[in-house]
Amino acid sequence: MSNRVLCREASHAGSWYTASGPQLNAQLEGWLSQVQSTKRPARAIIAPHAGYTYCGSCAAHAYKQVDPNITRKVFILGPSHHVPLSRCALSSVDIYRTPLYDLRIDQKIYGELWKTGMFERMSLQTDEDEHSIEMHLPYTAKAMESHKDEFTIIPVLVGALSESKEQEFGKLFSKYLADPSNLFVVSSDFCHWGQRFRYSYYDESQGEIYRSIEHLDKMGMSIIEQLDPVSFSNYLKKYHNTICGRHPIGVLLNAINELQKNGMNMSFSFLNYAQSSQCRNWQDSSVSYAAGALMVH
Repeated sequence: MSNRVLCREASHAGSWYTASGPQLNAQLEGWLSQVQSTKRPARAIIAPHAGYTYCGSCAAHAYKQVDPNITRKVFILGPSHHVPLSRCALSSVDIYRTPLYDLRIDQKIYGELWKTGMFERMSLQTDEDEHSIEMHLPYTAKAMESHKDEFTIIPVLVGALSESKEQEFGKLFSKYLADPSNLFVVSSDFCHWGQRFRYSYYDESQGEIYRSIEHLDKMGMSIIEQLDPVSFSNYLKKYHNTICGRHPIGVLLNAINELQKNGMNMSFSFLNYAQSSQCRNWQDSSVSYAAGALMVH
């Protein structure tokens, strides 16, 4: 085996966000400076993974709750958009590049996860094609910059898990979630509405289409805040809301559930909600974004 360090390039830099380090830094600083840290220190956050022009300001509400003084490991759970995956997958590289600075994967934790037999490896191609984890790397780097040599990341690509698999992975990750020096970043957008997403749920009693979308999303958000994985599954079965990170969210909810059974007291609050545009007719489309934080009391 060679000791060559393997890197994942910032493949979406220059398209989904700027490839210029100074420019990116200024943008992230701008968004973060406009929000309050009311739920700090967060043990977990849910934040969107769209292009920063769409969701950069929303994501700031979640990242503002991260405390770099205590966080030493950042687990990033993102859904798989391009490859069919029925389990979870680990990266095959050592370093994730960002325009700000390089992030190191925690090979010790990767070793612990790998030996459970519950994971597969993603190819470099899959890794670089996927945006759901990458879109959290610049924000993670920014939130952690005051301790940039003192933390590692644990990227996990989450497949289309069954409810029982969400439970199994939740149980596995719960022991990591119990540690105050760990942060979980759960990558998800909310409703993808319109013909191009083949989803057009509309409750006329809510008024305009975008109001109906907001009502639907906020129903799901309040169920997430109740920290009940079964209710969240039932909500998804009933409304089929196109929440792309529903499986990472399911894993988080199951991990929380596991810790609550052991008497740990936690609360989750959403801090911001936004839509890429306001749908008013059937030709329109939009994606919703939500940012929230989990606190342990």
